[in-house]
Amino acid sequence: MENNNQEKKRLPKIVPPKGPRFNIYWVYGIIALVLIGLQFFPFTKSSKLISFEEFNQNMLQSKDVQKLVVVNKEYVEVFIKPDRLQEQKYKDVSSTNFNTVNPGPHYRFKILSVDDFTKKLSEAETEIKQTDPDYQSIEVYPENRTDWFNALSWLLPILIIVAIWLFIMRRVTGGVGGPGGQIFNFGKSKATLFDKGTKVNITFSDVAGLDEAKAEVMEIVDFLKNPKKYTALGGKIPKGALLIGPPGTGKTLIAKAVAGEAQVPFFSISGSEFVELFVGIGASRVRDLFKQAREKAPCIIFIDEIDAIGRARGRNFIQGGNDERENTLNQLLVEMDGFGTDSGVIILAATNRPDVLDSALLRPGRFDRQISIDKPDLVGREQIFKVHSKNIKVQKDLDMKKLAAQTPGFAGADIANVCNESALIAARKNKKEVDMSDFQDAIDRVIGGLEKKNKIISQDEKKIVAYHEAGHAICGWFLEHADPLVKVSIIPRGVAALGYAQYMPKEQFLYTTEQLFDSICMTLGGRAAEDIIFSKISTGAQNDLERITKLGYAMVTIYGMNAKIGNLSYFDPQNEYGFQKPYSEETAKMIDEEVRELIDKAFIRTKDLLREKQPELEILAQELLKKEILFQQDLERLIGKRPFETKHKEEEELVGENGVPDPEELMEPQKKEPVLDIPPPRIEPRIA
Repeated sequence: MENNNQEKKRLPKIVPPKGPRFNIYWVYGIIALVLIGLQFFPFTKSSKLISFEEFNQNMLQSKDVQKLVVVNKEYVEVFIKPDRLQEQKYKDVSSTNFNTVNPGPHYRFKILSVDDFTKKLSEAETEIKQTDPDYQSIEVYPENRTDWFNALSWLLPILIIVAIWLFIMRRVTGGVGGPGGQIFNFGKSKATLFDKGTKVNITFSDVAGLDEAKAEVMEIVDFLKNPKKYTALGGKIPKGALLIGPPGTGKTLIAKAVAGEAQVPFFSISGSEFVELFVGIGASRVRDLFKQAREKAPCIIFIDEIDAIGRARGRNFIQGGNDERENTLNQLLVEMDGFGTDSGVIILAATNRPDVLDSALLRPGRFDRQISIDKPDLVGREQIFKVHSKNIKVQKDLDMKKLAAQTPGFAGADIANVCNESALIAARKNKKEVDMSDFQDAIDRVIGGLEKKNKIISQDEKKIVAYHEAGHAICGWFLEHADPLVKVSIIPRGVAALGYAQYMPKEQFLYTTEQLFDSICMTLGGRAAEDIIFSKISTGAQNDLERITKLGYAMVTIYGMNAKIGNLSYFDPQNEYGFQKPYSEETAKMIDEEVRELIDKAFIRTKDLLREKQPELEILAQELLKKEILFQQDLERLIGKRPFETKHKEEEELVGENGVPDPEELMEPQKKEPVLDIPPPRIEPRIA
């Protein structure tokens, strides 16, 4: 019972959804519906159309008429005396739709003119007076009326068109509320203002692993708090700082921390919010944003994903939207360099595509500082794990350094995802705390995807996958420059991954030709093993072939690692060459031949290595078929220790006293990107 009560306390409170907000347009709609309903469903029955002769014979001669009303000189309404409505002949008009007495009019008939009607009525009443001298003439009342239903027939379409136009305008300009939500406020800025009294929960203490970037940004905040400290020596406050880094490294997080730490107004807006349907709106919003900023100075403007409007001009030949984006960029350039250095407006911007930005935007005077935010190193990953583990219940003795060593190449967003997945996995197992095994399962899931326990594969396919992965393992084990293998699995994961291998890469940024060539050989190990054992190949090497093709062309055309092509690089990140290649057709043919020759040499070398180590290949494949997962200590037990082995510093700290890693704490890292511009996937899926 106590456990159940504790679980109930941990469950989040379910907040019932709030009903729709009151809107004055609902009142207008109800009134319109009531008016339309009254036209089609009136309270009283409409008067019955008759002829003058029928009126004269059945009503006038029997003295049942109370009064007559001549409407618009077109027709006459007949009102029957209340005491005569009870007669049978008036049964159809005696009551309303709600079974009450019908006050009239009860009948109506059309007339040619008022004079004609007056003449006929006078003749009829003369006949009555001849038989009844006491007869009193019927009162006749003229009346002019407006037919609102006919007026609505032409007014209603106009109202509908106006309502549709208003609705479209409100949708285009961002809906109700905010400065951009009204019809004539297209050019108003949509930036969110975090003023001094606004509470932002994120501070610099929540940003880990980015010490250099934090120092730069904190100095910018200090510029605004203590400007005299810097201007007293003749220095000028920087106008802008550009945060550059891969996705998930914490650019927006740093900006949120600035909003939380700075005691000055903070404007936050996305680059795409300057782009609008109408021409000139983007430039107008830029002007309005900087106008508000100057009124709030000193302040900070943060533009997220600035590449949405900051792309280099003249690169796109498509007219229309491209011209509008360039106009917005031109206005941004003018505003950034248009106010004085003492205005106290500093611009922060973030992008993961600095290569596409316009050179005028990057020059000093606009963005004086470019702060690079890279993926964290071992120490940074450890700090990020500590930050994200504060929100989950983890074991007290959990070693964050081991987790950092298991996740090389992970960005801050990846580590946050690992921590969240580990908590979910532990909750699924009904644990009270998150332990190391949960984190390892979470890393497995982030790298390789969800384990497909119900995915049934045939024994023949399983055998092919086992030899394929064993080929990778053997090549990685006996190649000098290959990364040491940590884990190999033939358990299906993700969408199409039937098996994958994980390695412990070095924390390095430069790679030699020998290292890249060994990486190609290791990647070809699966295809070579299939060719040697089964004398046929499968589709399982699709991902491997994609990686070595990119790496081969990078070695020849980008890194100048080919004797025939020479020390040339055709890398074009800014697309300066457009659709034209910076080399001739003969050079293109030579590039293709050199890449093919490089891959062929690597494949021959890989096959020779696997033929030499075929007994070890058979041992590993058979063991994989039995256990489905092999760790580093299993490879050392089956085929001996790895030759020319030099343990990494992180690896030495994580092994046990006997030099063999503890299977409970084995490292499960992703594959480190061997080439910065040609990143291979973290896993090696086998597509069957």
